[in-house]
Amino acid sequence: MTAEATTEDHWVTTVSEREGSSAPAWRRAHLSVQQRVERGRSSRKVAPRSAHGQWRPGPGRLDPVALLEDQAQDRVAELVPVRYGRMSASPFAFYRGGALVMAADLATTPVSGVTVQLCGDAHLSNFGLFGSPERRMLFDINDFDETLPGPWEWDVKRLAASFEVLGREKGFSAAERRDVVLTAVAEYRRRMREAAGLPTLEAWYDHLEAAQLLKLFRQQVRVKKLTRDEARRAAKTVSDAYSRDSTRVLSKRTSKDGGDLRIVADPPLIVPIEDLVVPGSEWENPTPLIKRLLASYRRTLSHHGHPLEEFRYVHAARKVVGVGSVGTRCYILLLVGRDHQDPLFLQVKEAQASVLERFLGPSRQSHHGERVVAGQRVMQAATDIFLGWQRIKGLDGVNRDYYVRQFQDWKGSLDTDHMHPAGTGIYARVCGATLARAHARWGDRIAIASYLGTSDSFDQAIADFSVAYANQTERDYATFLKAIGSGRIAAARGI
Repeated sequence: MTAEATTEDHWVTTVSEREGSSAPAWRRAHLSVQQRVERGRSSRKVAPRSAHGQWRPGPGRLDPVALLEDQAQDRVAELVPVRYGRMSASPFAFYRGGALVMAADLATTPVSGVTVQLCGDAHLSNFGLFGSPERRMLFDINDFDETLPGPWEWDVKRLAASFEVLGREKGFSAAERRDVVLTAVAEYRRRMREAAGLPTLEAWYDHLEAAQLLKLFRQQVRVKKLTRDEARRAAKTVSDAYSRDSTRVLSKRTSKDGGDLRIVADPPLIVPIEDLVVPGSEWENPTPLIKRLLASYRRTLSHHGHPLEEFRYVHAARKVVGVGSVGTRCYILLLVGRDHQDPLFLQVKEAQASVLERFLGPSRQSHHGERVVAGQRVMQAATDIFLGWQRIKGLDGVNRDYYVRQFQDWKGSLDTDHMHPAGTGIYARVCGATLARAHARWGDRIAIASYLGTSDSFDQAIADFSVAYANQTERDYATFLKAIGSGRIAAARGI
């Protein structure tokens, strides 16, 4: 069974889980535990676990560069070369920016027919630390631009292959890379089976705190699977994350101008809003418009008292972020509370259609900002209290969807650049467990666990897939560099 040609089994179809009520079909049917177990087992007949190990590009495979060019049509033209330049740094950088390319390929692969809320871009760099509203430091998925209900296998394959691609870049041996990938998938399977046995609320509340993460690293040092330096770097990452907040951004990115604060320009990465507006347009004086938009965005937050009400808008700028997101419209807004030492930075990020939609059908939410917010709220253990959405008529007069969140709130990412194979394996284990927790909340965790079983059949198949797909990524990367070299596309490196 593939996502392009989904056939109905005697339990539920992939399509039916995405239509009608926001609750998946298996919940609406109130299937018993045994029925859900049987649903998973019967899915092995539709898509044997060993079948996931196969990857061969078909004769009609879409040109990866053409896909990227098509994606660039509705992006800021002057920033597209920055995106291509960042993607040209390495095969892994290309992989990070190529979510659409992989989505097109995953659409041709076998699926069991069990749907979850997908991250849609679950590579290893889209996991990290952030602060919860209760002021706990959590480790979780942190990017939901492509989120959409779909086959759970797609996120697993995206994550597993990212470790294979990164391992090659870091010079790990084939055996070391396979061990890292197997660790990630085995932990996903183990955590999913654990979630299948939990009471419902425990499965939804399950999370990983930074303190637990550091404890795991220290344990691995004691059994000599991790160096002390790696454990110290992990501890420093957590420590540094506590300092990444609006106050830190204020000190790095702003200056005083005429008694008020302004975001400092650093073109093309940071461009103040007044440098983007066209004289004579409705955006010529952006402050009243932005204040009205903030009032509208406020309605997507809690209906009662909210801290946003204590802040006033001061300034805005366009800011380039990430790799795959470069070229989408993204802004940071500076607001202040009681005084200039009480800042709040919000990120207003364009939400385009998920790259998965052309293969899985359109989102239930007609507003893509709302789609991102809904997916994040389902998948994350705790969510930013400033997470909301807005539709904005832009500087070019075109209406586009956006989501809004805090720009930095205890944000941190573990340093994979200096990890040895053993350390990367620990990180893979954490990511695999985190993805399983996220899938288990909305998806049928009992059916998925039953499908996965106790053997390593699925793990081995995904490891095989990861090797084959990393080979494909390297071929696509070579094609991409050739397109830059020939002048077909322009890349701005070093930005």
